[in-house]
Amino acid sequence: MISLDFLPNFGTLKYDKMAEIEIRLPKMGESVTEATITNWLKNPGDKIAMDEPLVEVATDKVDNELPSEVAGTLIKCLFEKDQVAQVGDVIAIISTDGPSDNATNTLAKDNIAEITPSNSAATSPIVETIAAPSNHEVMQLNIPQGQGKFFSPLVKSIAQKEAVSLEQLNTISGTGQDGRVTKKDILAFLENKTTNPAVTTSPVAVAPTTAAAIPETKIVAPIAIASGEDQIIEMDRMRKLIADHMVMSKHVSPHVTSFVEADVTNIVNWRNKVKSKFFDTYGQNITFTPIFIEAIVKAIKDFPMINVSVVGTTIIKKSAINIGMATALPSGNLIVPVIKNADRLNLLGLTKAVNELANNARNNKLKPDDTSGGTYTMTNVGSFGNVMGTPIINQPQVAIMAVGAIRKIPAVIETPEGDFIGIRHKMFLSHSYDHRVVDGALGGQFVRRVADYLESFDISQNY
Repeated sequence: MISLDFLPNFGTLKYDKMAEIEIRLPKMGESVTEATITNWLKNPGDKIAMDEPLVEVATDKVDNELPSEVAGTLIKCLFEKDQVAQVGDVIAIISTDGPSDNATNTLAKDNIAEITPSNSAATSPIVETIAAPSNHEVMQLNIPQGQGKFFSPLVKSIAQKEAVSLEQLNTISGTGQDGRVTKKDILAFLENKTTNPAVTTSPVAVAPTTAAAIPETKIVAPIAIASGEDQIIEMDRMRKLIADHMVMSKHVSPHVTSFVEADVTNIVNWRNKVKSKFFDTYGQNITFTPIFIEAIVKAIKDFPMINVSVVGTTIIKKSAINIGMATALPSGNLIVPVIKNADRLNLLGLTKAVNELANNARNNKLKPDDTSGGTYTMTNVGSFGNVMGTPIINQPQVAIMAVGAIRKIPAVIETPEGDFIGIRHKMFLSHSYDHRVVDGALGGQFVRRVADYLESFDISQNY
């Protein structure tokens, strides 16, 4: 017997003094189980250095470049461009001693305990077969984070086809990594279900579950006919994701928007006064965004039922306050990085978090975890000169706030000596919320409270 304890963690074997290393798709976030290969930066036969970018991949969160784990020669790419790979899949083979004429040896350590050598084994390299990912549409299961269960697209597809409910999926004991339900687990469940039929339950929902069963109405988009002079532009991957997410949100949540005007004169004057010293002291540019986020966080503490999600007829009240901030990209697309535990940060901490995430977003350096876990979102439509807006809720959240442009306007100023007209800096706050769980009273009081915090900003604070 030959023990495989000498194998490195990536699970490779050496033959003919060659070292052929499996490059696997790494884990890129708590809820990320797959990624699309968008571009190979090296071709088979190319030399590659350690930590040199090898491939560009895209998840439903962000796009990333994956560096090579070793220096050597790229032998084989196991996934084509636009194919989907699962976390842990072998996506490429790199030889650390140059190209090999032999078949690639890719025995996975996790699946083999020992090898018994034979004459045929000595002459025939062992090749691992990697199944190509299916092209079926990925369906979204909106599962509470607290349950800690995630299902692969394959498991979801089987569940949908076999009418397995979400409740039934959660009861299956997974034998995969971290207790994940595998294809074998769900097929065993279905076999047992066939042998011992139970009461039929509703199938897994493709979109986030609504409070009551609503007959589905098929909506057909109008057909636009392009003339000879029109330009036809194919949506890129991110634009397709944004489009699908926005349509889904409007379909799931009945949107209501409330508006409040806030006087932010004190904030404008304070920022103009301290911004140079702030940069000299901390090396950070202080913008209005962290000030707005600080006010939103305070209001969430006052009205915690804004910081919730909906699953069926259940409301999940979030303990963490994670604020997403919509950020425009140079490509014209939009992404929402998230400031985790924003309630634990002072104004300086929020400023650093805002600047870091915004810079990483514009430079395409965000990690998948940077865009996950948001519980409330803010979007700054004022950066484009817009006065107000009606933002679409970022599911599975239930509310979003748009902050408008700050304008100098004449306003009535009330004083003990009487009223007079003065020039003030004012802005509109636009608060969209899910009317399934947020009524007008809560939605309106929340945006009013944010405005109150902005208007009572402490100009003597030390950040």
